[in-house]
Amino acid sequence: MQKFFQLQTLQARINGMDCPSCAKTIQSNLEQLTGVNEVKVNFGSAQLSVSYDSQGITQKDIFHRVESLGYQIQSVMTQGEMTQTEINQVTKQTASSQTNSQLPQKSKPQKSSIWQFWLTTRRGQRVILSGLGLVLGLVAHSLGLSVWVERAFYGLGMVVVGFPIARAGWFALLSQEADMNLLMTISATGACILGDWLEGAMVVFLFSLGTTLQTFTFGRTRNAIQDLMDLTPSVATVKRDGEENTVPIVNIEVGEIITVRPGQRIPLDGIVVSGISAIDQAPITGESIPVDKGPEETVFAGTFNQTGYLEIKTTRQANETTMARIIHLVESAQGSRAKTQKWVDKFASVYTPAVIIVAALIAFIPPLLFAQSLQTWIYRALVLLVIACPCALVISTPVSIVSAIGAATRKGVLFKGGMSLEAAGKMNILAFDKTGTLTEGLPKVIDIYSLEQSNSNSIVNNPVLNHSVLNIAASLEQNSEHPLAKAILSEAKVKKLILQQPQDFIAIPGKGIQGKLNLKTSCSCHHDSNPVTYLVGNRRLFSELSPQVESKLKEIAQLGQTPILVGTKQNLLGIIALADGLRLESREAVRLLKETGLKEIVMLTGDIEPVAREMAQQVEISQYKAELLPEDKLTQVKQLQERGMVGMVGDGINDAPALASANVSFAIGRTDIALETADVVLVSDDLRRLAYAVTLSRQTVSVMQQNIVFSLVTKGLFLLLGSFGVVGLAVAVLADTGSSLLVTLNGMRLFKV
Repeated sequence: MQKFFQLQTLQARINGMDCPSCAKTIQSNLEQLTGVNEVKVNFGSAQLSVSYDSQGITQKDIFHRVESLGYQIQSVMTQGEMTQTEINQVTKQTASSQTNSQLPQKSKPQKSSIWQFWLTTRRGQRVILSGLGLVLGLVAHSLGLSVWVERAFYGLGMVVVGFPIARAGWFALLSQEADMNLLMTISATGACILGDWLEGAMVVFLFSLGTTLQTFTFGRTRNAIQDLMDLTPSVATVKRDGEENTVPIVNIEVGEIITVRPGQRIPLDGIVVSGISAIDQAPITGESIPVDKGPEETVFAGTFNQTGYLEIKTTRQANETTMARIIHLVESAQGSRAKTQKWVDKFASVYTPAVIIVAALIAFIPPLLFAQSLQTWIYRALVLLVIACPCALVISTPVSIVSAIGAATRKGVLFKGGMSLEAAGKMNILAFDKTGTLTEGLPKVIDIYSLEQSNSNSIVNNPVLNHSVLNIAASLEQNSEHPLAKAILSEAKVKKLILQQPQDFIAIPGKGIQGKLNLKTSCSCHHDSNPVTYLVGNRRLFSELSPQVESKLKEIAQLGQTPILVGTKQNLLGIIALADGLRLESREAVRLLKETGLKEIVMLTGDIEPVAREMAQQVEISQYKAELLPEDKLTQVKQLQERGMVGMVGDGINDAPALASANVSFAIGRTDIALETADVVLVSDDLRRLAYAVTLSRQTVSVMQQNIVFSLVTKGLFLLLGSFGVVGLAVAVLADTGSSLLVTLNGMRLFKV
């Protein structure tokens, strides 16, 4: 009989994972369950993803296995549309607070203090009870009570925290993995067998104390994702059939109208239909200053509506918003491995079995060959088993990566993973694409040149005449969708010009436009109130021009600017020069990058040499290459790689080959292309964040190296001391958990960068 599979995906957050070996233990155990198709455990973000056959196994079975290993399911993440029951639950929980919020306020997720953690969590309470048992055992010993009373207290202290450790160690043994739980179980049990119950109790207490502290501190770095998730409301107010309804955001379609009141967060990406408000975009861009938004402007899910009532037409569904994509990328990034981490994992896979073999040899060779005390050498072997745990070494890299990625995300810089961080930290050459990177990528009015009508050969800089020329051009262009027309209209808006509707408007293909206007102007070309026919367009629209004008047009072209001519059928009135404008922050961004100590900064562009030279001078970049095709940029990047590690900054449109070829690629903005193509995305659309990204990356590489060296030196020292019996089990456990905690705290420093 044919069996039909019903594959489902379960996603959940797991509490209690202290190091990557915990993730491996969970994964290997779940993979053994019948009905489980695929398991992914992301240690960095503490997330579990299981693909399973719902006819062969249930979610409850999966949760039971995870909890049997000593871990807790913190939360389950739902996907897809909600059921009606879920809709009712969510609506009851959140609709009231969502609609009653009147004042602008930012709410951050509540984080428990260290004392709350110890007193309210099951894990913290167990450690306290274990410590109490240890103290009572010491008191019983000092009072000279029976050894059985003393051992009863020590045993109580061991069982309280030792049972979860032993259970996890047993499953690790079944999975043929020598994880820290198994090694600690063997060490504590061995100490008790040898009669040293105090040592056994101290082993499990110190180990539990250290790993619990580590869980608490590392959990703080993981909160970056949870903070982002908490920013997006789970419900929104939707206008349907003339009525407002509170609906879960997962059930809202693209094109629907949602309303957002002051003091609420915007639930979905969209375009403002009506209303004006100041929007705090810090969660997306890292900008500290609110941005004014009005009709036809884009807003993003998770941003904070401060002042006005908005009606927004949604442009993306809940799982496709910019915030959702950033969360997904951050989750993936926190679980990714840097090259250094791959080396560490490979080393640890050899180190632990090697130390276990050495411990076995130390336990039996001296007693067998040299008639030494079996108990003494078994005890030393147990010390080595404790030191065999590579926890500090294995966690040294991921804690640094998770902290750095969390810090960068808050500043509007999105790293795609550990490899991107490491590559950016080792980069010493940075190449810029010009268009859309150093420049805004949109044309803007650079200059206006007027002609004195008493002398048509004389080009003057007369503000009144310049305004008149701009007014004529903008009035004729106001119904055009051409990028150059939009640039002219934008400049007219800045100058607060009052435009007129043209009469007898005609588009002249390949040349420009003409129309009649009745302008009150000081331009000497007309003095009566009769409409005058004006022309706006390129050089071909005007038959004869003076040598001085022709020279000015040539000069404008050499600067990479586009000239738009404005005049009547009889006279040329002026020239509007347009070009892709320099970003306001480009020069400062280059200066900040130079301060980081980069060896070379290069600009690559397809523009002609004079334009490239002018742009390079403006931003103070000494090296540039002009008149490059996309494949030429690729060649230039490969040539630069002969001199070092190369980063490429672009927009992902005409520089995709060069971005792909660079050791690390940077893209600007929140576009789909930027999020998909680059290793590092400056979500804030601010070039100055590049210097921050470079600085953070270098500090991350430095911290990873510090952690690795410290872990290796500590392990080597205590292996030596343990072999000669200088240190006991308690000191070995303290050294192991202490070093793990220290590298965790050192890595967490990056969260403050």
